[in-house]
Amino acid sequence: MSEIDELFPPVQYGMGWVLLAFGVLVALLAAAFLLIWFTRPRTTFTRRVSGSATTEAPADVLAALRGEYLDRLQGIEDRYRDGALDARAANRELSREVRAFVQDYSGFEAPVLGLQDLVAQGVHPALVDAMGRHYYPSMFRSAVDLDPVAGVEAGRTVVTTWH
Repeated sequence: MSEIDELFPPVQYGMGWVLLAFGVLVALLAAAFLLIWFTRPRTTFTRRVSGSATTEAPADVLAALRGEYLDRLQGIEDRYRDGALDARAANRELSREVRAFVQDYSGFEAPVLGLQDLVAQGVHPALVDAMGRHYYPSMFRSAVDLDPVAGVEAGRTVVTTWH
């Protein structure tokens, strides 16, 4: 037999090409997994009390939320009357609690918005009044210490009238 008639084994791929193909396959599988993971429907959680899931009506939940925040406002008023808080600190806490209530109740991000932003958003007038007449002047103007008891009443109005 001549050299031309001999059979040669097929040319083998280098190890680098095999590793590259394997890496591309792994990357595609990881991308598919992440796509499925991040786009899956989220599970909902129910609050459990004594081992059983509660099915409170939304009105009951909202009434409980109002009651919780009214208690918080009363606590701020009590601490102010006892002398544990000065007027400026009390108004600052009142502002924080009233804004937190609005966010917890409606999802509206009141804690991060300024007074002008709240007015521009067209929020409930009780919140604009409480912020503009009671909380902002006490916090941002020097030598202005408004009576926090009036601020508590304004906060109660927001909590009881917020829609």
